[in-house]
Amino acid sequence: MKNMRILIDTNIILDLVQDREPYSEHALKIINSCITRENIGYISSHSLIDLFFILRKDKTVEERKALILNLCNFFNIIPEENKYFVSVCKNNDWNDLEDGLQMKCAEAENLDYIITRDRENGFKNSPVKTINPEEFLKL
Repeated sequence: MKNMRILIDTNIILDLVQDREPYSEHALKIINSCITRENIGYISSHSLIDLFFILRKDKTVEERKALILNLCNFFNIIPEENKYFVSVCKNNDWNDLEDGLQMKCAEAENLDYIITRDRENGFKNSPVKTINPEEFLKL
């Protein structure tokens, strides 16, 4: 599917960067679809922070900075606002702050999909349709 406005969850980026099998191939296709502008890719600003922290054992500071710069060049970065945090904390259905913020970011930008492998756990009652990478690539 083309011209979709999609939020890429942190776990999808990690699948590619850490070459996590069997997920890395799908992650590569989805991320490439955003780089080539077949789809319009979005990443929440907190995902960049999470990536920088999570990858500290695998990548040097320079490598992590280069990754963040590349993501900033090819994706729209959604900043979180105070009201997003308040909304997530007041929503009894959302027990995971990170996933709640992903949903608020996607909702605020009126995106078509959140692409994640964590649909069943963290994205309960998402206002934006969640889809796993394999399903998205079949659209």
